[in-house]
Amino acid sequence: MNVGCTVLDGAPVTFGNNVFVAPGCGFYTAGHPLDAERRGAGLEYALPIRVGNDVWIGAHVCVLPGVTIGDGAVIGAGSVVTRDVPPGVLAVGNPCRVVRPITEADRRRYR
Repeated sequence: MNVGCTVLDGAPVTFGNNVFVAPGCGFYTAGHPLDAERRGAGLEYALPIRVGNDVWIGAHVCVLPGVTIGDGAVIGAGSVVTRDVPPGVLAVGNPCRVVRPITEADRRRYR
């Protein structure tokens, strides 16, 4: 995990093996109701975050409560991960969306 990262751990945050986390990322398990009255009353919840093995998370990525990122996934810089990301894919954006699977061509690209 690189510099300037935040892990807000009201619920468990689990990282697998060989996970790369770039600078400025945030992992936020806490959330609040959308309803102003309940939010104003101080209601808060926390949901676990799970990051699989061999994941690469680019700079300034925000991972929200309850998200699971599958093994071998790559999350592009600046993404806001609002829902689960399957294994072995490239996902980017706000909100974060799967762009494509990671393929054998990707493996050969940097020999």
